[in-house]
Amino acid sequence: MAFEIFDFRKEEHIKNLLVTPHIRSRFLRMQPGEVAGLHSHDLGHEIFLILQGRCVFHIAGSEQELCAGQLCVALADEVHQVRTIGDEPMVMYLSVTPHIQPTHTGRDPDGTRHPTRFQPSSSYDVETDTDTPIDELIDKFTAAADDLARAASDQATAQAARSDQLKAALAAGDEAQATELREAMWQDVYQSFKRTYALADVWNDLTPRVGKVG
Repeated sequence: MAFEIFDFRKEEHIKNLLVTPHIRSRFLRMQPGEVAGLHSHDLGHEIFLILQGRCVFHIAGSEQELCAGQLCVALADEVHQVRTIGDEPMVMYLSVTPHIQPTHTGRDPDGTRHPTRFQPSSSYDVETDTDTPIDELIDKFTAAADDLARAASDQATAQAARSDQLKAALAAGDEAQATELREAMWQDVYQSFKRTYALADVWNDLTPRVGKVG
């Protein structure tokens, strides 16, 4: 990906700027009096940084007013909503991590979850993959899930052995051995997360093409 500079003062940048399973980030403008729908995210933590204007956030039963330069966070499963106050538009930067469909769960004021809804890729300024045959996408998802499961099983066995070795190294005060074992353990964790995000990537491609969206 090329190094780009994004500027919230440019109209063409008021959109989703980076959309991957790891993170979705965007600039968002809301007009005076505008209210977003009450919702939560099953997996994602959401960060909001106000760049212009004023708003009131409702997060997990509490309300706070924010202005330019202030930031707040809604954790996964925390019900939240924002409304713009004052006479000028409010502009914010927001990010949701991870970004895995279904990304938004509608909520009633009492917190009751709405039925699960999957969104078209266009909701995130991304084109839906309509070129790959649907059976191929399903097979890719199954293969990614199988790869993750097999790797997780192999890693569990290896990590159990390393854990015993690590305990022994720490008990013996062998810092060099502990450092070597930590590196080996990290490499397995690293590969596990890469496989997880590979699974999520195919999942995000698949979901807009099977069943009702929107």
